[in-house]
Amino acid sequence: MDRKIYNPVQKDYVTFLATAAETHGARTLVEVELAAKGGVGIHYHKTFAEKFDCLEGELKVQVGKTVHTLQAGQSATAHPGVNHRFFNSSDKPCKFQVELTPASRGFEQSLQIGYGLARDGEVRSNGIPKNPLALAWLFEISESNLPGWRSIFEFILRWQAKRARATGMDKQLIEKYVKF
Repeated sequence: MDRKIYNPVQKDYVTFLATAAETHGARTLVEVELAAKGGVGIHYHKTFAEKFDCLEGELKVQVGKTVHTLQAGQSATAHPGVNHRFFNSSDKPCKFQVELTPASRGFEQSLQIGYGLARDGEVRSNGIPKNPLALAWLFEISESNLPGWRSIFEFILRWQAKRARATGMDKQLIEKYVKF
């Protein structure tokens, strides 16, 4: 089974190398081909660490207030509770691996669903799902948290995620997009 997914909006690829099921919850390992100028905003996770290993090109990883510029063979780790983001400020794609320890099945599912929604035209030009309930539920299952003043929006997101589950949207999205 092909475990490489593509997001046509962000022009990124993710290949699943090791899943929660395969590692008995020890780790999730993905390889990311990040488009030029791509990346994700500042966030943190409470239950897992994320280790970023640059394979090709240049990857910037902000951990706390420090921005690390990684070249092939270099890495940076964001421990639980630490604000972080990654981005590619260059005009060329970069490739890196992300290891979550322990594994996160929800994170794995959120990538498959988010990229599937993008393929189906169900996201805005910035990659955010058009349906606010889907956005909230994906935010929740990816175990993402917003730092600082942005955290005031988490109450609304958690409430909308609960509505998504009550309507069965969670099961529909899993059935349609989660393939492994």
